[in-house]
Amino acid sequence: MKKVTIVGVPEHFNFPWNLCIDNGEFAEHGIELEWQDIPEGTGRMCTMLRNGEADLAVILSEGIIKDISQGNQVQILQEYVSSPLRWGIHVANQSAFKNIEDLKGKRIAISRYGSGSHLMAIVHAKQMNWDLNQLEFVVINTLDGAIAALHNNKADYFMWERFMTQPIVDQKIFRRIGECPTPWPSFVVVARKEFAEQNNALIKHLLEIINTTTSEFKHIPSIDRTLATKYNQKLEDIQAWLKLTQWSQKQLPESKYQKITEELKALDLLEEVKPYKEVIL
Repeated sequence: MKKVTIVGVPEHFNFPWNLCIDNGEFAEHGIELEWQDIPEGTGRMCTMLRNGEADLAVILSEGIIKDISQGNQVQILQEYVSSPLRWGIHVANQSAFKNIEDLKGKRIAISRYGSGSHLMAIVHAKQMNWDLNQLEFVVINTLDGAIAALHNNKADYFMWERFMTQPIVDQKIFRRIGECPTPWPSFVVVARKEFAEQNNALIKHLLEIINTTTSEFKHIPSIDRTLATKYNQKLEDIQAWLKLTQWSQKQLPESKYQKITEELKALDLLEEVKPYKEVIL
């Protein structure tokens, strides 16, 4: 049995991995897959991959491509979620902010530098034609940290996946005043380059297993109710999320890779654009 460590955010996008593990599907192929939830998100996962603390990751496309440009020895195994991630723009419920324009020049809570919440705040600011040099960030590490920061007036707004934050909005802790979908696919599956080179057959089996599950995921009986219970969501919100979400079973196309790198390059977020053939497995 080959032990493999994979990391990802504790969100509904990754429930197919939990299903496959619980059903023993990886174990049947001699893979002891250990899933670790990383609530700190992409920035923390990039560090874990760099340090050899994780073999694989399900990670935001823009975050890992930025980190690869900074020397992280990682290869993209495939696209995982092809649909955009819908980032909600949140303020404290009691705040005076009413619309997006009110947030110009205000403090932005981010989980870490290089995380999705950091990069997408820059993408959004560019869309609003705000001065990117004037952006002020407050590192809060986790969603709980964001709640505390906004409530205690340590930061002014926070961007996070809008369905995962819906219960917090429903509880009138956050108020959502806008959305900013990514202009690219949400998630990719990646591996440390050394691990990928040494475990080609294992990776092939692993991807076949998860791809079979994601291709059938929406048709699992009562999957909407299962997800609603597990992630403390209203059934109608989960149903809306399922309609919007498209899992992929293919490699990230070169055109989409170029789209991400061009956008990040325009924002001065890439130190070097790695050739597509060097980045994919």
